[in-house]
Amino acid sequence: MVQPNGGAIQWLDRVAAVRRELIEHGPPRRPDGAPDFATVTLPERDCDGVRDLLVEERVGTVVEIGLAYAGSALAISEALLRTGSRNPRHVVIDPFQYTVYDGVGWELLHSAGLDGVAELVTAPSQRFLARAADAGFAADAAFVDGSHHFHNVFVDLHFLGEIVRPGGIVLLDDVWWPSVSAAVAYFETNLGWRPIPGALADGTTDPASGRARTGAYRLPDPRPTPGFREFQPFC
Repeated sequence: MVQPNGGAIQWLDRVAAVRRELIEHGPPRRPDGAPDFATVTLPERDCDGVRDLLVEERVGTVVEIGLAYAGSALAISEALLRTGSRNPRHVVIDPFQYTVYDGVGWELLHSAGLDGVAELVTAPSQRFLARAADAGFAADAAFVDGSHHFHNVFVDLHFLGEIVRPGGIVLLDDVWWPSVSAAVAYFETNLGWRPIPGALADGTTDPASGRARTGAYRLPDPRPTPGFREFQPFC
């Protein structure tokens, strides 16, 4: 890993301070009707696992679906700074950031000095990712924590399979939900996505089933192009 210089260390300290304030005291305000902070925010230990994996992968560009109160976004931006990339880029997609969350998450990223790294997209991910793929946009990794409807997760993963570089990684929150795990199962069974051994192993688990909350998958290199007759049932 490239070691950050003095200015970068100060920047990292600033991001860490905003993360710590959010973890200890919650968001600076809670808009009326917005989902509960603890319910929708990725726990600290999972955020740390995502950050450490992205640092290990030395990512330079990350796509994130779902901003909410910016818990995971701050961890991902911290990873981008730690890798020492000359042009870190964090594309965050959240159509509800202003309509539901009153811009709180985006304001927190600004307060951490990340407005030059992060960019907010308020279009639905399924539409934006299709346009981005057509435009040739490429990323090293993605973190998915948006809609949990099967069809939306499936479409997100389909286009991320085109956007994330071959050999890159896709991370997902709430893989313990049947709708999310079913969508991932298609890409494992038919397109060669593989769980990364040991990744996010210290994360949150479901007390009832023991299933992990988060999952990390490596995309094949090169991308496969199976024919329709090779389809394998995945549920």
